[in-house]
Amino acid sequence: MPEKRMLIVPAELVKKIDENRGDMSQAEFIDFLINSQLKEEPKEQQYATKEDIRSLELDIKKLIKSFVDFFVSYGLELGKHSTKTEFEELTNKLQGLEEDVASEDSKGEAKIKWK
Repeated sequence: MPEKRMLIVPAELVKKIDENRGDMSQAEFIDFLINSQLKEEPKEQQYATKEDIRSLELDIKKLIKSFVDFFVSYGLELGKHSTKTEFEELTNKLQGLEEDVASEDSKGEAKIKWK
């Protein structure tokens, strides 16, 4: 028979134990709770890492570039004629964004398709 010891706990804690232990004895329930807390299971990640944030940033840049590319193409399809300087300025901004994304993400590929 294992050695037994006495543990003095507040009456409120004993009441919580008794309300939640079901068919287990108080000792079994406390042992179960302690063992479940001390298990060495990998805990779920609760916070984003720097790598996650960086990946999100790159994905958002790609998404924004896709939206801009779509709306520029859509505007050109509708026949909206803009001045040549506006078009060149927009082209330079898009190329700068493409170079920025390409330099940050070596495996990804971003292309600007003009009609």
